[in-house]
Amino acid sequence: MTLKTVLIKNAQIVNEGEIFNGDILIEGQYIKEINTSISAKTSDVQLIDAEGQFVLPGVIDDQVHFREPGLTHKATIETESRAAIAGGITSFIEMPNTNPQTTTIEKLEEKFTIASKTSAANYSFMFGGTNDNLEEILKVDPKKVAALKLFLGSSTGNMLVDNPEVLEKIFSKTDLLIAVHCEDEDTIKANFETFLDTYGEDIPMQYHPEIRSAEACYLSSSKAIELAKKTGARLHVFHLSTGKETNLFSNKIPLKDKKITAEVCVHHLWFTDKDYDTKGSLIKWNPAVKTQTDNDKLWEALLDDRIDVIATDHAPHTLEEKNNVYTKAPSGGPLVQHALTAMLEMHHKGKISIEKIVEKMCHNPAILFQIEKRGFIKEGYFADLVFVDLNNPWTVKKDNILYKCEWSPFDGTTFRSRVTHTFVNGSLAYKNFKFYDLTAAKRLTFNR
Repeated sequence: MTLKTVLIKNAQIVNEGEIFNGDILIEGQYIKEINTSISAKTSDVQLIDAEGQFVLPGVIDDQVHFREPGLTHKATIETESRAAIAGGITSFIEMPNTNPQTTTIEKLEEKFTIASKTSAANYSFMFGGTNDNLEEILKVDPKKVAALKLFLGSSTGNMLVDNPEVLEKIFSKTDLLIAVHCEDEDTIKANFETFLDTYGEDIPMQYHPEIRSAEACYLSSSKAIELAKKTGARLHVFHLSTGKETNLFSNKIPLKDKKITAEVCVHHLWFTDKDYDTKGSLIKWNPAVKTQTDNDKLWEALLDDRIDVIATDHAPHTLEEKNNVYTKAPSGGPLVQHALTAMLEMHHKGKISIEKIVEKMCHNPAILFQIEKRGFIKEGYFADLVFVDLNNPWTVKKDNILYKCEWSPFDGTTFRSRVTHTFVNGSLAYKNFKFYDLTAAKRLTFNR
């Protein structure tokens, strides 16, 4: 149901480090007014009483894998974007390791076409870099595409860029923000061979963080940062997983002025290597979930602003695929539906404020990617809004999991908070486990 004029009353609005009680008037796709009290001027205004719930800007997830085209037995843009808005994520940036890979302008535009017809959330896509597509990279319009994605360690869908000369050319020549997956391939291969010799194919899952080790992460991310400094490239390092890597980043300048930025994912903030005993391959990610010490250091860097963004790296596989032996079980798991509630659970535990969650999941992705008119609750901005009730417990179970793969690493977890409403471009898209208008999503645009 498309609502032309909506008045949200009695909201606890969270924006730019503050929480204040107020009303929000939406006209069409945009926030028209924010004030302590707004009166409806006509009878056709849709009134929604937020009843003291917290109203946040829509979450912007800068790293998802929605598996379309080519891997749609795992997920589709339609299924995963629906799960995203149920979790309060109103905008996503999707990765290029689909089938075929998004390494030509033609394939990139094909994905935009799919999303324009089926996505429930606002969307953009990253263009994929390879060892031999520099000419295509240079055709990409930075005003229309979120970023360039480089895999400096192989992951799902091998797009490994491992030629140093090519890397330096890409870093030197592109105007795009460069987002990188950093793990050193030679280190991982050597570690893997050691464990394969000992255990054969069925390597115990607990050794995943020793195979895809902290050293492999640090070696790769430090090289990428060194190259960015040498060439002046704008670099964003995805999914930090080690404490050692956090020391490579600075909190000395405002985010808008940073040339080198960092992201952490929900799973690296929530799980540790102790969870492999109970979760097994369900928490097998690349980079690997590592030690409690790494977890502590990631939290420290997140809170002191060396880490800029919280994302999901949502990367679903079927349970049949995940329930294989170590060497055959793919890495990655679904997260978009539960990321915000997981972080709100950390708020309940005293780990992070709601204002900081909004900064890292809403404001900062918008600033970092220069996304136009999103990520904040401001007059004139798109009305991407999320209502959260901090005292409305629910338990994750199969019948309320919305991912196409039908499982979650949080299965059985009770969250104290829930997303009750999600607005996308001024239209109510989701309310209390039901979907409404799923046609309002738009392609993200960039102030570049």
